[in-house]
Amino acid sequence: MADQYDFDLFTIGAGSGGVRASRVSAAHGARVAVAEEYRVGGTCVIRGCVPKKMLVYGAHFAEDLEDAQQFGWTIEGKSFDWVKLRDHVQTDIDRLEGLYGETLGNHGVEVFRERAEITGPHEITLASGKVVTAKYILVATGAQPQRLEFPGSEHAITSNEAFHLDALPKRVMIAGGGYIANEFAGIFNEFGSKVCIVNRSDQLLRGYDESLRDRLLQISMMKGINFHFNTTFKSITKNDDGSLHVELDGDDDQDVDVVMFATGRSPNTGGLGLENVGVELGDKGEIKVDEFSQTNVDYIYAVGDVTDRVQLTPVAIREGQAFADSVFSDVEPYGVDHSCIASAVFSHPPIAAVGMTEGEARNKIGNIKVYTSDFRAMKNVVAGRNERSLYKMITNAATDQVVGIHMIGPESAEIMQAAAVAVKAGLTKADFDATTAIHPTLAEELVLFK
Repeated sequence: MADQYDFDLFTIGAGSGGVRASRVSAAHGARVAVAEEYRVGGTCVIRGCVPKKMLVYGAHFAEDLEDAQQFGWTIEGKSFDWVKLRDHVQTDIDRLEGLYGETLGNHGVEVFRERAEITGPHEITLASGKVVTAKYILVATGAQPQRLEFPGSEHAITSNEAFHLDALPKRVMIAGGGYIANEFAGIFNEFGSKVCIVNRSDQLLRGYDESLRDRLLQISMMKGINFHFNTTFKSITKNDDGSLHVELDGDDDQDVDVVMFATGRSPNTGGLGLENVGVELGDKGEIKVDEFSQTNVDYIYAVGDVTDRVQLTPVAIREGQAFADSVFSDVEPYGVDHSCIASAVFSHPPIAAVGMTEGEARNKIGNIKVYTSDFRAMKNVVAGRNERSLYKMITNAATDQVVGIHMIGPESAEIMQAAAVAVKAGLTKADFDATTAIHPTLAEELVLFK
């Protein structure tokens, strides 16, 4: 590598993408350093998908304990301790952070636990004043929750703070209609909070199939979650008892204990010094990159949410791996295929999807076939829970190729992982039909569509 630089690679941001890129680059023989101003692990591990999934697990027990009675169990004196769960989750996050740090250390990556800024060509200045140089710079600083701006908006929290609440709020108002809003609505509702969602548009989860969105709305309302569509915020004022008075445009005023913003995430590009070297940004502040994650400045790359391509942790990891292999190994440079990426919403019940929605398929292909299975899971039947699952398969009518699968119901995300392989591989419905069902399971519906 180039000895005129202190490092072959300097990574700004030690989240999922940055850690993978740094670790693999070091394994390829590069001299690597990482700067992280908060905690090693990034959004996913520290204040995102990992602690959120732990809360989802905890929330599921609310219904499981109730359903258990129909399966012969007698459970007396049940109660929920938010602080106990919160602290257990944070203890495990500390453990994971330590493992991520060990991984970097074991690969010889030098970690600077401070903010870094690009101050010139191949030059990075740390918050301590230390200046280092690198042949390549990788920006992997992720994204941050967006905050609405209106009188009193400073009283609201985001998902970052939701993991650290001192007490479980009795009344929660969540702004937004995306996956974060619906996931936390389900979590707080199962824990016993009175929950309402305020959304400026008239639909939830844009980008997911309409049938699943409608089903989640029906089930969520049945569970007691209230929805205020086509509604915006006017103001928030704090009451004498510490609660919040929320004035809405399009609905009645409300008093709640917590207002949480879940209105999307913005790329973390501020204060990185990108303008000092002329890195091109998009309209949302995202770093613009090519298929190889390279910016318009040839020695600067970016991966993960900061590029706003697909804001998913596994995508950032793949991008980090591809960067490291392409730049620091002998393989032919390659990019990441961002098409046909499976995703999930850990709502109650969860949603999972891969490929095109019915609307997208009709617009792109035209002649399609749609197969659906609308059923009640056996466990729900025995428990007396009137909650129906919905599976949907979309095929190209001319070729029989499966171009989309969409599911809402128990364990949808777990089932979808295997189904996504089949859709990515371009298998046909006949291939599904030829596969013997595993009975009795929820997943068997995927090979029994009529």
